[in-house]
Amino acid sequence: MKKILFALSFLSAAYVQAETPPPAYQRAAQAQDVPPEVLWTIAKIESNYKIKIGYYPWPWTLNIKGEGRYFATRAEACNAALEGLQRYGKYGVDIGLTQQNWGWVGSQHYAHPCDSLAPSDNLNTAAIELRKCYEREKNWVWAAGCYHRPAGGEPARIYREKFSKKYNQR
Repeated sequence: MKKILFALSFLSAAYVQAETPPPAYQRAAQAQDVPPEVLWTIAKIESNYKIKIGYYPWPWTLNIKGEGRYFATRAEACNAALEGLQRYGKYGVDIGLTQQNWGWVGSQHYAHPCDSLAPSDNLNTAAIELRKCYEREKNWVWAAGCYHRPAGGEPARIYREKFSKKYNQR
């Protein structure tokens, strides 16, 4: 009996500790028939930032020519994105929670680069792109690699490994 109670308490603790994606992730994912955990994992890889209560995706994150940058406000991130685009061109800046490259993704979905900093819009666009990748790949791990690098190759393979590891840590 003790073994059964121990096992049940261990399983309960594991269940309680499992992360549930926040509601905005669930809504965006559901709209495109994407598992919310997939979208949540993508954001955790792309924009994780340490705040007082732990590591969480941060909406005002940019990657400018390979350098990750975090900003306190949307206005600061917007100004930096515009400067980065002016300096490095439309393919040199990834924007927001899910790090959408302006040239490849953002410019196809938004009228202005700063629009892609809106968390819900960024998540909706990521879910759309993930669904497209899933339709092509028929596997969520491979869809994650496609999301990162649609052309595939070594960058997509490395991302699939990173995604799998982070996904399994939930």
